[in-house]
Amino acid sequence: MSTFLWVIVPYVCLAVFVVGHVWRYRRDQFMWTARSTQLLERRLLMIGSVLFHFGMLAAIGGHLLGILVPRSATEAVGISDDAYHWLAVMGGVATSALVGVGIAVLAYRRLTVDRVAATTLRSDRFLYPLLLLTIVAGIAATIDTVADRYAYRETVSPWFRGIFTLQPDGALMVGAPFVFQLHVVTAWLLFAIWPF
Repeated sequence: MSTFLWVIVPYVCLAVFVVGHVWRYRRDQFMWTARSTQLLERRLLMIGSVLFHFGMLAAIGGHLLGILVPRSATEAVGISDDAYHWLAVMGGVATSALVGVGIAVLAYRRLTVDRVAATTLRSDRFLYPLLLLTIVAGIAATIDTVADRYAYRETVSPWFRGIFTLQPDGALMVGAPFVFQLHVVTAWLLFAIWPF
């Protein structure tokens, strides 16, 4: 099971991501757009969208630093484990707040504004819960890092880098807390459905 989840699933999702984009571009490149609901309601959209998107940009930046920069690199420039941990936690908590509030406002808008709700597609009913689960798991992982000081840079980070160097070690993810595993699996699934 660990080989399936931590080696096969990432590569399948990446393949679907790449092939799906090529297929979508060739099949219906002129229909490949986000449907705007700005004319249907603006106030909640502006608040939720700004918070969510700035939060997601910060989250992506934090993931890039936390996952792609190895521990040896931060030690080499004189950043101690404690300093790194608290910097990551403070950034993670602030980012979690932005993303969490932003997605909550956007979900509230989607559910309570009738004209916006009427534009919801069947695919949205799958995408939004998956996105929300990924975000909640990520926030829970941030909280878990605060509470337990889980050393994800020694397990999750090398595993993730191993995917792109074609040497993934699924055993590194087996011992990770469940919230990290859930966050990772749902994020891969998001990449797989992204082109569609």
